[in-house]
Amino acid sequence: MLGKELAQKAQIPANYLAKILLSLKNAGLLNTARGSKGGYWLAREPKSIRLIEIVKIFEQSATPTPCILGADLCSEEQPCSAHDKWHAIRRAYTEFLEATTIADLTSDDQRALAQAAATTSAPRTHA
Repeated sequence: MLGKELAQKAQIPANYLAKILLSLKNAGLLNTARGSKGGYWLAREPKSIRLIEIVKIFEQSATPTPCILGADLCSEEQPCSAHDKWHAIRRAYTEFLEATTIADLTSDDQRALAQAAATTSAPRTHA
């Protein structure tokens, strides 16, 4: 897919998208080609690309900060008032990123689009 076309579909500025695509290419997640038959495509199968790989490219850490309150002394031994709940959220977020692949997201979207198309294009009967 061409970057220009993708930027239009995603409704984001093309120059901003170009920086994102370059980062993904440099990380080995995308391949690119210039020219009339050029564009961008996944370098690996969607089922082999986990979201954690993508998040690590753009975030300093793939997991949220250890303490939501910013307490420097927060630890298992001396937890802050939000420690237990925040720890559970961090764990669930990390597990989601590690377990979810691009294919997992794509298949849900494709199913939803197919269902929507079937609903709108199905012949209607009158009672």
